Amino acid sequence: STNDPCQLIEDKGDELLGAHGDPCKKDGTGKDVDRFSDKQQAEYDNKKMKCSNGDACAPFRRLHLCNKNFQNINNDDSSKAKHDLLAEVCLAAKYEGESIKTHHPQHQVTYSDSAAELCTVLARSFADIGDIVRGRDLYRGGNNKRRQQLDDKLKKIFGKIHDEVTRRKQNGQALQARYQDENGGNFFQLREDWWTANRNDVWKAITCNDDNKLSNASYFRETCNDTGQGPSQTHNKCTCNNGDVPTYFDYVPQYLRWFEEWAEDFCRKKKKN
Repeated sequence: STNDPCQLIEDKGDELLGAHGDPCKKDGTGKDVDRFSDKQQAEYDNKKMKCSNGDACAPFRRLHLCNKNFQNINNDDSSKAKHDLLAEVCLAAKYEGESIKTHHPQHQVTYSDSAAELCTVLARSFADIGDIVRGRDLYRGGNNKRRQQLDDKLKKIFGKIHDEVTRRKQNGQALQARYQDENGGNFFQLREDWWTANRNDVWKAITCNDDNKLSNASYFRETCNDTGQGPSQTHNKCTCNNGDVPTYFDYVPQYLRWFEEWAEDFCRKKKKN
């Protein structure tokens, strides 16, 4: 067996896809949506100006995030769903990474001045997946009913995890105090800790490099500490040499990350025009 998320998804991918479907949105012909096409961008530009209801408008990249498999997690068997959660999150991350690697380079050819390098785009999607898992995603587009169903499923799964960890003989009382649910079944602190414990595997999944498209890919700033002698740059697969995640976007409030994307998009369009 292996603890490598990329290999695990390779081994169990068909089983996961068969059970919960493809994480990415399809067009009318069954093909993946071209996420950065001019047509998609124009439709988005027309709609985003109408976001006047107080909700945050998601950046263009977020509209077709590959997490559709989350909606089909079977929470009738919460115990199985609990064990499958990391696999499902990693599956979504891997497909999201493949989607961005496929479609974003074409976008960069069209808009070569874009500040959003490939590793940065992956980091932004990685952080959005983290916000969904932790119950603080601001996205309000798409199907409201499905979004609520997903949130309810995640609450139920983390409720099962909560029951198990707080019943342990060792540290049970301390964990009960840490994970005391004061938010009506949201289990925010538990979800935060789950993400912290598993974010490294999710990053590995979103940067799976079967096609070598991330060879020599670097993060936009020096964030690694491979040698203990100060920050250094990633040189391959958007990942530090010691395997650490190079980004902390998932600890930056989502609306600030989105604002930065909007600003980049605005500047790129203004320069083009």
